[in-house]
Amino acid sequence: MSRVGNKSIKLPQGVEINISKENFVVVKGPKGELSFNFDKNIKINVNEDEISVTRPNDSLRNRSLHGTTRALLNNMVIGVSEGYTKGLEIKGVGYRASLKDPKTLVLNVGYSNPVEMEIPEGITVEVPKNTEIEVKGANKQTVGEFAANIRKVRLPEPYLGKGIRYKGEYVRRKEGKTAA
Repeated sequence: MSRVGNKSIKLPQGVEINISKENFVVVKGPKGELSFNFDKNIKINVNEDEISVTRPNDSLRNRSLHGTTRALLNNMVIGVSEGYTKGLEIKGVGYRASLKDPKTLVLNVGYSNPVEMEIPEGITVEVPKNTEIEVKGANKQTVGEFAANIRKVRLPEPYLGKGIRYKGEYVRRKEGKTAA
């Protein structure tokens, strides 16, 4: 039995869910609208303020999709009601970030030219300090993917710790040659 798949999802106030016959789910809330086409074998039932996910039998494919479907639905409900945030820190002398316009993030991280990144649709980026970046949005996957792409511009290196890292991320430091 799937422990994740059997849990019901509570719908917060202000969140609406529409399910078509082909399991195309649209979730609307105060932070936006998300849609996803789930597998036809998995049944999604909506009662007054709860969503439950059931599977028709115990085949390997259906057992695999049961918990995944419930987790994706839960992420959609949380995304449209509360939203997701990913924080990044920039460490290094002269390393900084800024917003050129609402759709372009500019990173100066030690390359000869600044790196300009276009911000995808449905995501907002804030730069509270020039060494901090906040990526916000309703879709958990796109927020995490864009934050990973920002981090990939200059990964944190182990000797001096310079680079872009997630907030609270621990970077294991190595000793240099002169330490021996």
